[in-house]
Amino acid sequence: MMQNYSVPHQCGSTLVQTIDAPLPLVWSVVRRFDYPQAYKRFIKTCFIREGDGGIGSIRDVHLVSGLPAKTSTERLDELDDDSHVMSFSIVGGDHRLVNYRSTISLHDGERGKTVVVESYVVDIPAGSSKEDTCVFVDTIIGCNLRSLAWVTEKMACTRNGSC
Repeated sequence: MMQNYSVPHQCGSTLVQTIDAPLPLVWSVVRRFDYPQAYKRFIKTCFIREGDGGIGSIRDVHLVSGLPAKTSTERLDELDDDSHVMSFSIVGGDHRLVNYRSTISLHDGERGKTVVVESYVVDIPAGSSKEDTCVFVDTIIGCNLRSLAWVTEKMACTRNGSC
């Protein structure tokens, strides 16, 4: 984790996860704007409200119980299959993440591994500190990245028969 944002009313950071699975396999899971629950364990269901899953599409996400929110409405801002980059913004919901934007990019690593880099920026909610906001979001993204590693490494293992 590396804190990298210095605007007074916002925070953000960049998290990195190395995954022992080939980039095309990891990208096939990450790029599914219509199915983030494939690896994001805090998501219960997701429905595309507008669009076809491409840039500009809007999804309604329903979160698992126990989180401080139940819904999130998100817009796909960028989806580049050549560069393996996806960005989305949160545009509504019953949570405190205002002006949230996340970008995830995949890169070839050593020996067939994939390096996943996810960065975000978000407004600091009233009554919260920069540190608390970043710790909260970093924790969620960290869990998502570890889950992505687990899911895609299992898929790679099954495909290769090397389990």
